[in-house]
Amino acid sequence: MVGDELARRGATTFSFDQKWNSDTARTGGRTLMKPQTFMNLSGEAVGEFSRFYKIPATEIMVILDDTSLPLGMLRLRKSGSAGGHNGLESVLVHMGTETVPRIRVGIGKPESTLHNHVLGGFRKEELPLLQESVSRASDAFEYANAHGIEAAMNQFNQKNQEQ
Repeated sequence: MVGDELARRGATTFSFDQKWNSDTARTGGRTLMKPQTFMNLSGEAVGEFSRFYKIPATEIMVILDDTSLPLGMLRLRKSGSAGGHNGLESVLVHMGTETVPRIRVGIGKPESTLHNHVLGGFRKEELPLLQESVSRASDAFEYANAHGIEAAMNQFNQKNQEQ
């Protein structure tokens, strides 16, 4: 959803790129990717893309859902473990480092199975907070690109504490 919002803001759309097995969109000198593999294999596309274009891990931003954060909360980090997220783990393995900046977007704890929670829809009453979260995560991505991950962490992680 954040990728779609960033593409919308950049007046572009995603299209499938077979070379990376990913939907991609170019905006603001950046390439947005939505790998079309299973989530736990998403590092394949990211790793191949970064090696081909010689993009260091510190210049990649992974945006991921996080069930350990309440719906609407963001957490930006410049490095660290996958914290149990299989998609992020795949990226870290394929990049060969934990020094990959990321924006974790809270989706709350599952009321049912993790699978149903992550792949299911949001309840009607959650949609306004979800939309706000997608907008703020997009703002955080743009801010990190303009000012660096540390500045974005200071700006957006602090706002989480105020919620």
